[in-house]
Amino acid sequence: MNSFQEKFQRKIQGTSLDFVRGQMTNIAWEARLIGIKGARGVGKTTLILQYIKKNLPLNEETLYVSLDNIWFADNKLTNLTDSFVKKGGKYLFLDEVHKYPNWAQELKNIYDDYPQLKIVFTGSSLLEILNARADLSRRAVIYTMQGLSYREYLNLILKENLPIFSLADLLSNHIGLAQDINMKIKPLQHFDIYLKSGYYPFFQEAPALYFQRLEEVINLILEIELPLLRKVEIAYVNKLKQLLHIIAQSVPFMPNISKLSERIGINRNTLISYLYFLQEAHIIKNLYKDAKGITQLQKPDKIFLENTNLQYAFSANNTNRGNIRETFFVNQVSFKHLTEYTNQGDFIVDGTYTFEIGGSTKTGKQIAHLENSYIAADTIEYGSNNKIPLWLFGFLY
Repeated sequence: MNSFQEKFQRKIQGTSLDFVRGQMTNIAWEARLIGIKGARGVGKTTLILQYIKKNLPLNEETLYVSLDNIWFADNKLTNLTDSFVKKGGKYLFLDEVHKYPNWAQELKNIYDDYPQLKIVFTGSSLLEILNARADLSRRAVIYTMQGLSYREYLNLILKENLPIFSLADLLSNHIGLAQDINMKIKPLQHFDIYLKSGYYPFFQEAPALYFQRLEEVINLILEIELPLLRKVEIAYVNKLKQLLHIIAQSVPFMPNISKLSERIGINRNTLISYLYFLQEAHIIKNLYKDAKGITQLQKPDKIFLENTNLQYAFSANNTNRGNIRETFFVNQVSFKHLTEYTNQGDFIVDGTYTFEIGGSTKTGKQIAHLENSYIAADTIEYGSNNKIPLWLFGFLY
């Protein structure tokens, strides 16, 4: 216990509060059991350490533990928890729970046996909260965390406090909102840098090594998390990397599953399942004409990489600006809003709003006959009528 407390205190001392993610205020921290899911590198550990540093006593009542610690090879989480509670523990933070065998069953037991204890756990975006042996879905409040929005990126690098806009406000008052932002900063000055290397918070640590670090994150997901948590065969990992390169170079990618399965040598149904897993892992984003009730064996109508930084990581010399624009829009909007593929325009959001994505000269001819239709246009500071600057959609979270 003492060694865990020492490591925890060192981590807290090294945790800065200069910039805090917007997700902090969206979590109901008073709940007894909270889960935070997300891809590697999006800042889950930093978020919980910042919460502890800002809000909780830094004494024996609070403990942060990463479950990938070698101590857990021969010791059980339940034993650590029992010792912690007996010594006055009240707040337990468990990082990387997917690294610990039988984590869900033990968490269920801890939740039931220590009713005064508050628990926060983090894990891979592939984490299953509902399983046959331990159903945590009725006990845990689960949140998903993704990378920095363009708004958060600007706040971080410029030390600003730019606000979040609702989609309704953005659509009805985008001119006024753009004016407010342009009075404070030049949003287009930083946009291309964000698209290339601003999504994962670790861009600050060693900018020159950003893509090396990003490649390591991707490899860990493909080579360790997918085989461990989704039983993806190791032999297929290189084929999945090949698939990701194809998606990165597309304009954008509308899959012919039969041809694709032949090209990379994976059975059709297995390929569709793997596409589903890659979306769960936050590496790709699959779009469907009807996203309600999608199944693991439903073919996506359009496939994007999950964020624009991944496009530069997989295909730095062959990025397509049209694909970059659409990837940005889908990534920023779909975090809070249902975003689907449509034959009329590029996307339909919340089943109501149709969007066409393009450059500054983009016209709305294709969607002029549709109600609630808009153009999201790149390289403009201000919009007009139903033409909205693309960068503004980075202010939705």
